[in-house]
Amino acid sequence: MRHERDLMKPLAPLPAGRPGDEWAMAAGIGAPLRRLEDERLLRGRGSFTADLAAGSGALAMAVVRSPHAHAAIEGIDPAAALRLPGMVGVLTAADLDRQGIADLPCDWVPPGMTAAPLHPVLARDRVLYAGQPVAAVFARSAAAALDGAEAMAVRYRPYPVLADQEAALAPGAAALHREAPGNLAYRFWREGGRPAAAIAAAPVQLRRRYRNNRLAPAPMEGRAVLSTYDPAARRLTHVTGSQLPHVHARALADCLGLPMHRLDLRAPDVGGGFGAKLCFYPEDVLAAVAAMRFGTAIRWEESRSEGFLATTHGRDHLQEVVLAADRDGRIRGLQARLTADLGAYAIGMGPGVPAINAGLSVSGPYRIDDLSVEVVGVYSNRTPTGPYRGAGHPEATYLIERAVDDLAAELGLDPVELRRRNMFPPRALPRRLPIGFALDGGDFAATMDRVLAMGRDAGLAARRAAAPVGHARGIGLAVYSELSGAAPSMGKGAVGFRRAGHESARLVMHPDGRVTLFSGTHSQGQGHATALAQIAAQVLQVPEADIAVVQGEAGRIPFGTGTYNSRSMAVGGAAVHRAARLVLARARRIAAGRLGCRPRDLAYRDGRFIAPSGPAAVLRRGAAALGRRVKGQVFRRLTGLALPPATMPGPGAEIAMAEVARLAHLGHDLPLGMAPGLEAVASFDPRGMPAANGAHLALVDVDLESGQVRLLEHLAAEDCGTVINPLLAAGQVHGGIAQGAGQALMEAMVHDPEGQPLSGSFGDYAVPRAADLPAFGTGHVVTPSRLNPLGARGIGEGGAIGAPPAIVNAVLDALRAHGVTALDMPLSPERIWRALQAAADGEAGADGE
Repeated sequence: MRHERDLMKPLAPLPAGRPGDEWAMAAGIGAPLRRLEDERLLRGRGSFTADLAAGSGALAMAVVRSPHAHAAIEGIDPAAALRLPGMVGVLTAADLDRQGIADLPCDWVPPGMTAAPLHPVLARDRVLYAGQPVAAVFARSAAAALDGAEAMAVRYRPYPVLADQEAALAPGAAALHREAPGNLAYRFWREGGRPAAAIAAAPVQLRRRYRNNRLAPAPMEGRAVLSTYDPAARRLTHVTGSQLPHVHARALADCLGLPMHRLDLRAPDVGGGFGAKLCFYPEDVLAAVAAMRFGTAIRWEESRSEGFLATTHGRDHLQEVVLAADRDGRIRGLQARLTADLGAYAIGMGPGVPAINAGLSVSGPYRIDDLSVEVVGVYSNRTPTGPYRGAGHPEATYLIERAVDDLAAELGLDPVELRRRNMFPPRALPRRLPIGFALDGGDFAATMDRVLAMGRDAGLAARRAAAPVGHARGIGLAVYSELSGAAPSMGKGAVGFRRAGHESARLVMHPDGRVTLFSGTHSQGQGHATALAQIAAQVLQVPEADIAVVQGEAGRIPFGTGTYNSRSMAVGGAAVHRAARLVLARARRIAAGRLGCRPRDLAYRDGRFIAPSGPAAVLRRGAAALGRRVKGQVFRRLTGLALPPATMPGPGAEIAMAEVARLAHLGHDLPLGMAPGLEAVASFDPRGMPAANGAHLALVDVDLESGQVRLLEHLAAEDCGTVINPLLAAGQVHGGIAQGAGQALMEAMVHDPEGQPLSGSFGDYAVPRAADLPAFGTGHVVTPSRLNPLGARGIGEGGAIGAPPAIVNAVLDALRAHGVTALDMPLSPERIWRALQAAADGEAGADGE
């Protein structure tokens, strides 16, 4: 284990440059390099889908959406719409069915899920959630398209609505899908040890019910599409904001019945994804179908209200837990039941996230040998759910960290000490968990101690005691572990996940020594162009500024799985590392031939290959000269020409990588059998998922009169293994904490009993503003993973995993003295005020509902 002071050099350091060197030194892994992509983006030179569409002359598409959460479609009449100025055409489900357009895919069908009702591109005979696409209209301007959508005459016959998972599971509830009786998508159950016996024998049995609120991902850039078809080449060019360009290319080709070699799918700059852009949506198919039908480009850009209605939501779990322990706080058994609302259809990764990611992670970093978990997936009349930052790990962490804190309060124990008694020690890792998966390593107690030390330095205890009159302050702690990387490929198949676990990279070194790096991962703001360049620079010793990173182009990149589950560095970065090493090995062979020695005898420093010196070097140079004479004789016999004479450099001679690159492309004097050029393609499929971990500490202030919560301080210590770039790592933690604080304090997608969303814009869906958040404090503990050559673990989702339970625990710490012992997210002022009033009236533990 290495603490923060060591993280700048997690791998072998690069040598220092020499004064006067033309070859600038790379910063390499561990350097706090500023983002290479920022100047372009900050100067407005980004290339987002909507920017490309704006200057394309494309027809505009608007989507007709259902105003009902559950209704039969009795008729669609486009006549009035088609009479409007500027209208070009309309698509309905009947049009798509005549063309054989397939429904949207479900990529994750977990064990126990016998049927997966797929989302139709356009509703056929009924709609199952408010906002479901019913038809699409196409016009010469966006305004005309919106007018056409409003003029479409659609007749509905409303049906009773199942507005949440409890209503959907209620006795007598009508089935939304014939293949899912009782609206049950699946029951996923796992058990390790003997949890029933362990719980029955334990002296303390804590029973709790928690709710993990439904969220809208709401990235800064909404979804957008630009689709163009070339009938002469029979080729579709499709531009879309996607976290998974290669996966979505396959999905689009499958829906259209289009051969993939006729499809060029590109994802340019993407302004945030948070999991929402992992799903493949109807609008992509509609734009592509229209482009092929009307013979012109089609553009569509999501409005913010459409984003709240029809882009997948996240979370939405009811959680029931029984946690059994001895009176000294040692946990003896755990039973958990998660009831997850999948929404109206099985789409994308939606069904698998609660079953696998949440279900197999409920024990967190704690040694609990006897446990069982049941995950119940349910269909309802709401927008389908999918992955949202953390994708199941925040839900699981919330359950265990709330329960552990409640157990500490029940027993009158220090919550820090209770956690310490139950954590896996480093010597116990790696370890397979009783219900599946494995923790590959980490020092959970050290990470917790790191954040506690940060809290002492920040004076949290004194600040809590200094609460103003009429206010209460509390400190909350949460720790977590997260299996990141989503691999290996064979393991994903075993849990019904229809995606690969590996990642690819292609690295090309040009004749001038500069590099183009093609990566199958795709950035939505994380800084991949910088981090991946640092990995390649570490190996090749070329400046990061001389490395161009290309992502998001399915036609130019050999293969890509994409970006999710904090896999970009641990898997995608490892593929880059492997490709760079292959290029370096080729360059070493060329340099060895030029310098007259064996490849393994060369040193490589400061971007230069250096021949050995000494008596042994002279003998090896003689062997190399003999080899060149043999090569010359072969060449003369084949061509009748003589090779130009070559002088053998002396011992200790050097050659720069840029000169080697030039020689590689000229091909005049390559080792026998070597093809010209200097490039490599590599893939990396790890044998397991590295476990990131972290600890969060929050200080809150609660106004007892109004119920308003202020987050005064939030500190996080993370173990993401080798830190590729400390600035990028801190930025990822900051962003995650902001989203986690949003879930804890204010964010919620709320629906009325008729399934109508009451949170349809930023006017009624609150997200944190800068004034709502303190300056975050971050620190690191570094335990490199053995599952990839970089030693990397995940970092992008930790803030969203650890922040919600830490903040809720802090608020309950503040309010327990006032009789409040239970609260559900979000901790709105009204909810806290009602809980305080209920406690004052003697309703102990009321959560304000």
